[in-house]
Amino acid sequence: MNLDFSAEPLFSWYVVLLFISGAAMLILGVVNAGGLSKGWRAFNVIVGLGFMGYGIYLGCIFQGGTYIVFFKAFILPIMVIVNFFRSLSRRKATPAPQPMATPAPYPMAGQQPMGAPVPQPMAAPQPMGAPVPQPAPAPERTV
Repeated sequence: MNLDFSAEPLFSWYVVLLFISGAAMLILGVVNAGGLSKGWRAFNVIVGLGFMGYGIYLGCIFQGGTYIVFFKAFILPIMVIVNFFRSLSRRKATPAPQPMATPAPYPMAGQQPMGAPVPQPMAAPQPMGAPVPQPAPAPERTV
């Protein structure tokens, strides 16, 4: 194990934080508690595996030399966690779907259902070019 906090504290803390950031992103990608889309979840899993893999490589396999410090390894998990809680609160803020109303009962024979259009009689066919007769306006009702 390459972690020695007394000799190389920056390197050791970087490896630990890289592993923690990767684990956090991996957990947020696997667990669908926040309602993230499949694309965001896949992104979290891929980047989380990359961060964890690089942390394991630096902590266990790395033999010394040059290594790359990804500052995104600390910024990106914070942004993902904020996005997770924002989508969680947005999901809670949307109202639950209302159950469907019960259908109206079927009308008895000879009755029109409420709100259904009243059928109009069809006009007789006219020769071509003849004026089409218009129905007479309905008489006004007084109550």
